[in-house]
Amino acid sequence: MGNIPQRYKVILGMSGGVDSSVAAARLQAQGHEVIGVTLKLWEGEEGPEGRWQDRSCCKVGIARYVCERLGIPHHLFNAEEAFERDVIQDFGAEYLSGRTPNPCVRCNERVKFGHLIKVAEKFGADYLATGHYARVEYDSNSNRYQLLKGVDETKDQSYFLYRLSQRQLSRVWFPLGDLKKEAVWKEAENLGLPADEIRESQEICFVTQKGYRGFIEERYPEALKTGEMVTADGKVLSHHRGLSMYTVGQRRGLGIPAGQRLYVTHLDPVKNQVLVGPEEALFQQELFAQDLNYVGISTFDSDVWVKAKIRYRTPEQSARVQSISENSFRLTFKSPQKAITPGQSVVLYDGDRVLAGGIIERGKGLRLTG
Repeated sequence: MGNIPQRYKVILGMSGGVDSSVAAARLQAQGHEVIGVTLKLWEGEEGPEGRWQDRSCCKVGIARYVCERLGIPHHLFNAEEAFERDVIQDFGAEYLSGRTPNPCVRCNERVKFGHLIKVAEKFGADYLATGHYARVEYDSNSNRYQLLKGVDETKDQSYFLYRLSQRQLSRVWFPLGDLKKEAVWKEAENLGLPADEIRESQEICFVTQKGYRGFIEERYPEALKTGEMVTADGKVLSHHRGLSMYTVGQRRGLGIPAGQRLYVTHLDPVKNQVLVGPEEALFQQELFAQDLNYVGISTFDSDVWVKAKIRYRTPEQSARVQSISENSFRLTFKSPQKAITPGQSVVLYDGDRVLAGGIIERGKGLRLTG
């Protein structure tokens, strides 16, 4: 959605970062009535010590500062209970079962957008806006709202937003979707934001400096259940600290004295084993996904070729999608893919358009060469 010539009442989800701050300034400059809203998701968000970016993805103090500078109201709403239930508990359960979750995807789906749209309804707002790099357009041919990539492909966040519903997409506005990040930084300079405080966090918001392993170890001590570290043919090479401390594709920190580089190829929660092997063993031709969300389409009627993204930082790859059921599909890649990881999201694209996506259940077709 580009500039809207009409004046609207807009609820803006504000994390206190550069993107939502610039989104607020842009909307106000366009003449819209903007109300800043921050969701308090995690207990550490307003702690007195440490830099904001090390405590949380939502920096309440900076969000308030930006709203005061722009002369717009700011409201803080508590969503800690939902965040604990729908994101953190899911995060722990997935790791305990030998899977690698994506909490940002779950948070957008289950907490942020759902709560913010309710706030928008409470205030009688026309739209909910956020600082995500993505776009939304209505397509009259399909009678569906289309989620599109942001213009800046290096910052595109459509991968994290693929689980939004048609109802949510009908109310969402992404003011930065047509901008490059460089332009956003230039606009941020005019807001007088402290550069060090608004640098982008690279960590999961509730994990911060501990790292996910430290968080799991502290929060779920039962995760530290030792077991065997074995090869595909069952040879025991060492012992692991607990399945949650490992992920598919991991090479460092295995503690295996071997003459070749070994990688985690599979986590077996039934046998409590970490399987390791050479790099070639990480490549698989197929994956199965379930818990689907259809975005640009309502279903897959027949076998089609798409571009598929198996993790945020991995380039899209050509794949043929075959529907198994209404809630599951099989992807067969043109070329074998490395480290297909259960628990991660796979998102399907047609050009800039998000078609659908789901949670990876498993891969298939090991290439055990070498």
